[in-house]
Formats: sequence, structure tokens, C-alpha cells
Amino acid sequence: MRALALAAVLLLALPAVAAPPGPADRDRALEILKTSISHRTTASAGQEPMLAYAGWIKSVLVGAGYRPEDIAVEPVAGTAILIARLPGRDPARKPLVISGHMDVVEARAEDWTRDPFTPVVENGYVFGRGATDNKFDISMVVTTLARLRAENWRPNRDVILALSGDEETQMRSSAFLAQRLKHADLVLNSDAGGGDLDPAGKALSYGIQGAEKTYADFTLRATDPGGHSSRPTPGNPIYSLARALERLEAYRFPVQSNEITRASLAASGRKMEGPMGEALRRFAADPSDAEAAERLSSSTTWAPYLRTTCVATMVSGGHATNALPQRAEATVNCRIFPGVSSEAVRKTLIEVLAEPTLSVTRNDDGSIDSPPSPLRPDVVKAVTRAVHAVHPGLEIVPAQSAGATDSMHYRAAGVPSYGVSGLFAKAGDTYAHGLNERAPLAAIPGALTHWDSLIRDLGR
Repeated sequence: MRALALAAVLLLALPAVAAPPGPADRDRALEILKTSISHRTTASAGQEPMLAYAGWIKSVLVGAGYRPEDIAVEPVAGTAILIARLPGRDPARKPLVISGHMDVVEARAEDWTRDPFTPVVENGYVFGRGATDNKFDISMVVTTLARLRAENWRPNRDVILALSGDEETQMRSSAFLAQRLKHADLVLNSDAGGGDLDPAGKALSYGIQGAEKTYADFTLRATDPGGHSSRPTPGNPIYSLARALERLEAYRFPVQSNEITRASLAASGRKMEGPMGEALRRFAADPSDAEAAERLSSSTTWAPYLRTTCVATMVSGGHATNALPQRAEATVNCRIFPGVSSEAVRKTLIEVLAEPTLSVTRNDDGSIDSPPSPLRPDVVKAVTRAVHAVHPGLEIVPAQSAGATDSMHYRAAGVPSYGVSGLFAKAGDTYAHGLNERAPLAAIPGALTHWDSLIRDLGR
């Protein structure tokens, strides 16, 4: 879809009809979020806490009227998954899947102001590891699905909640879920997208994530028999690796674009003055505009939207101070433009590094090649309706993530996936993955309305 066609869809979107949640729903959502934070679902904690958290979510849904047999909690790849089904009227229709992940990034209590796994409500926020990533939206979705079932609302097709257990690490449970649910019509990913607020708390825009760069780590390795350091030889692996890394630093992958990046850059260009704003608008209108692409490439903000990027992140070499090195290695992390294969990137690295003795190996990092999702009009319309129910007239902007989510596996399995988080927050305000992670309490009512509208709309 072209940007103009997308704009037309947005203008035609109808206002939301779902009733806003009441105070009891907001209180229930906060309690679910606080209990969710208290479950220490890190990779280092092992499988049992993940099973316990998934089992607790099941108990919440069963308490709202779900049949126990419609909710599966299973151990998978050292972690756990949850699949909860709200049965639809027409079993022949492909289901709607709502995706999220139960695991959280590691957190050390001694580094935090508050214990990361003891939820604290303070100064308008709830603090704790996972408060935003991803337990905020999981809690909003669970609250909404529980309310819909308690109200005896029944969708026309199955609505399935699918929660993975290792999205932050190897994504093996993510891949398992994607294969189990590859018959789905589409996925709403609660772990991507979302709204931006200005410093005063005014909504600026909402991003619907339809694509993401995939993740790939490569190991560069140079070897040599070595020898005594008093007799240098021409095959020194450290020198070979250093030369190769200098070539990598100087190389830029070709400029690329898709309908999502063009629409996203165009939206940003409409808000920005000066040469960078002009470059954004020009590139969005004509991706072959080399001058505009060059200006954007000079910015660390905009350059990642234009191409695959690879950067050295770790280096090691040698085994003794008085011996010639027998090995030198570097890890190169690549963020790959949607639709480009990791093998194509590996071959490009071999050509660019131009060191015959250097091997380039793809690491087992849990990532997979993944295409962008088409901007389906029904999804864009439903998201627009949900956002406008809380923020009337707010601009909806297609977005491409620089990092990977569970959507990567669904897209690779042929299921379009869209990041549609209900969270609105100020830039840099949530500290996801960082110290003292927090979620604004003020975001809860809007997120509940958001998910209620989306599920009712796309569950039809």
C-alpha cells in the first residue's frame, strides 16, 4: 500500500464503540501487573518460575469463566508457553492470535533502587522488572480477555492468547508457538508498537509495527600455528583480524526501503524542519534520491532505517604475552533489513573483509530471517479506531523496529504480525531492559480501552 492509500484508510476509520473500562477494571489490571512483576521469570531462574507464572495466568482466566481445557501451559525448551483460546462462533475461520512474552531481562537487586521483583507503586508509576517489557501489555490483555469472557462476549472466530517464555534470549519457545499457530490469520503483538507522549504528557503519535530488522551474530576467526614472539611471522591472526575489521568499519550496506519505512520516514519528515526534515520527505517520496539517503545516513537516528548494519561488538585473541597468537576472534552483530537473508549477509561479510584466512560463521542466536508484514487495511483501520478511542485524531505511523520480537517467527511462518502495544509513554521514561524499569499508572485506562477495541473489532 502506498502512503497515500494508507492515509485514506486512516481517514475512513470509524470512531470506537467499545465502552471504556471502569475503575474496577483498572484496579484489577494493576493487581495483575503487580503479581506478574513478582514472578521472577528470568532465564537464570529456570523453568519453574515460568511455569508458575503461566499457571497463575491460567487461574485468572479460568476464574473469569474460561474452560480449563481451553488453556494449555506447557514446558518447552527449558522455559514455558501458554496458549489460551476464547472459542469463536465459526471454527472454520482462521483465528486471531495475541502474542506476548512472559520472560524478562536479568536484574540484580543490588543495582536497583527497589527490589526488581517486588512491585512498588510510587509517584504515579509501578516499578519492577518487566513493568513495561512485556508484562504491562500482558496484564492489560489478560484483564481484557477475562472481562470479555465474564460478560459472555463471544467472537466470530477463535481469539488465542499465545505467550512465549524466552523472547529475551534464544526464542525457542517463540519458534515453537509460531509453528503451532501458523494456521492463524494474523498476530497482534503486544511487545511492539505503542504511543509516544511529549514531556507534558500529550500524545504525539502512535506507531504500528509491521516490520523489524532480524538479529544475527557472526564470529570472525583467524588462526595460525603461532610460535615464539621473538620471531614474528606474516600470518599473525591479530593483524589479519584488525585489517578485516577496518574494512568492515568503512563498509555500508546498500540503501533499502519498504512501504513501512517510507511511510514512517514521511510521517517524521512532516514534523521536522531543516535539512534533515527535507531529506526525510525526499527519501520517502523517492528512495533512489542518493543525496537524501546520504544525509540520512549521517544520522545515527535515521541511518538504521535505510540499510542492514553490522558492527564489531567483541574481540579476543592470543594466549600468552611472549607467544605469537594462534587465534584471534571477533563477534560482529548485524541488524538485517527485512527480507534479506542472514546467509546473504554472511557472504557479503566474506567479500568485504577480504582476508582469505578468516572464517565467518553464523552463531546460534535464536533469530530467523523474516519478511515485513503487509499493511492490511483491516488491521490499520482497527488500530486507528482503538487509538482514536483514547486519543481522537492522533496520527498513526507505520513503524519498523531496529530489534527483533516474537513477530519475526510468525512472519517467517507466513503469518502477518503487527506490533500494537497499548502503552503510551514519554521518551526514555520506562527504562525497559535498564535499571528501575517502570510503567506509568496513567497508561492503564487507555491501554484497557485499546485492547478491548482491538479484540472486539478483529475478533469479528
